[in-house]
Amino acid sequence: MERPKYLIKDTTREERMEIVRRSFGTEDSCESGVADPFKMYQAYIDGEKEIAEINLAYRAHYTHG
Repeated sequence: MERPKYLIKDTTREERMEIVRRSFGTEDSCESGVADPFKMYQAYIDGEKEIAEINLAYRAHYTHG
């Protein structure tokens, strides 16, 4: 069974947009606690940072205040 592809090198910009959209379950994801997931993950969509890098930076902000 093939693993899902989420890395920038394995996806197109359109696929990355779909990954972000699906991860929040809707276009309007205020219920998720993130006002605009597309803004938060724009660097991933644009192929600049991996999801893990964005998540780590987001968590570090709350861990180190």
